[in-house]
Amino acid sequence: MRADPPLWEYGGLRLRRYVGSDHAAVLALHRQGLAQVGLRPGDGVYYDHDFFRMEEIYLRGDGEFLVGELDGRIVAMGGLRRADLVPGGVARAQGGGTPEPPAREHAVEMVRLRVRPEFQRRGYGEVLVRALEDRAAELGYRVLRADTTARQGPALALYRKFGWRETHREVINGIINIYLEKRIH
Repeated sequence: MRADPPLWEYGGLRLRRYVGSDHAAVLALHRQGLAQVGLRPGDGVYYDHDFFRMEEIYLRGDGEFLVGELDGRIVAMGGLRRADLVPGGVARAQGGGTPEPPAREHAVEMVRLRVRPEFQRRGYGEVLVRALEDRAAELGYRVLRADTTARQGPALALYRKFGWRETHREVINGIINIYLEKRIH
């Protein structure tokens, strides 16, 4: 895993680091994942401006962004990013009105976890979570944070399966947003 770029294989799924030519596919997968549960970018909960700054936010910013391929087609993705690299990100990662801690706390957000609907329930989400948790530890982070909505039951179940704990909830534009955290070594 310490190879640069990292590469993982699982049951035909090949996880590798995002490259610029993946942009259209990951943006489409993000939007498809949101649409699947009745959400969309710009709804007050989700946005997609970070997809236009992938190198800066994920790859050069002490983070990671992985894509999962089957037969050369991107079917899964997920990333790690420092909250301070996106506007309002630290407050959002902490949950709304929480005061912002120092920018370089040893925490990272797990974000953009998506699997194409026709490839869900095959363990690919679990592979992404494991790979991203391992990568976060390798990068020196001690705390992982994430958020999802009450509409995304499978995502919430996946985080809980891996020992993430809910820290709090917040209603944003009528959507229940759930904040989670996991300590790692």
